[in-house]
Amino acid sequence: MSKIHLIGGEKGGVGKSLVARVVAQYLIDKNIPFLGFDTDRSHGSLLRFYADYASAVVVDRYESLDTIVEAATEHPDRRILVDLAAQTHEPLVKWMDDSGVLETADELGISFLYWHVLDSGKDSVDLLHKLLDRFDTRLQYVLVLNQLRGDNFDTFEKSGAREKASRLNARILSLKRLYEPVINKIDASSSSFWAAKSKSETDVKGLGLLERQRVKIWLRHAYQQIDAVEI
Repeated sequence: MSKIHLIGGEKGGVGKSLVARVVAQYLIDKNIPFLGFDTDRSHGSLLRFYADYASAVVVDRYESLDTIVEAATEHPDRRILVDLAAQTHEPLVKWMDDSGVLETADELGISFLYWHVLDSGKDSVDLLHKLLDRFDTRLQYVLVLNQLRGDNFDTFEKSGAREKASRLNARILSLKRLYEPVINKIDASSSSFWAAKSKSETDVKGLGLLERQRVKIWLRHAYQQIDAVEI
């Protein structure tokens, strides 16, 4: 069965695109073939950092979103990775409902895994509650606690969201914060994480030996977390 991984969270600035980039690099490093789709018209991260694997989709055009499912059915050996930009959730849901995507998923031989990226704020938790209430058992879930703005997720823990997600067999993982000057250098050079951790002809300019080491350690921890997901 082909798997479609939706990297979302709806709220801007929680690190959805960063998670999509990490998952893309994980798939590459694990030799798992995949196709990427980017919904951000102006700042598409997969298109920018992993252009060889990604193409653009327009969320307010059903014909464009259809290509995601078509790719999954035509290439069952490949994972499908979709980076959902902020404010794309409602058009995506409308397409799903009008097209009966989730109802026919088994028949089409595909499954959907929604990665909900949270920061430590209340808005992310509120959006998670809405997601779980809306889809319930119709989706599989991965919750990513992104330490972008801090590692205190008490709001998530005390809101009942963890218990609700656990009842739906959601997997929960943490993504540590990468030292900001390092990620800034990587982004400035539009480089993949492979280029950031590896000394090569395409290396990231300005990254020192220990900065590359920080990237390796950060990715190693992220990969250990992702290993728990049946990707």
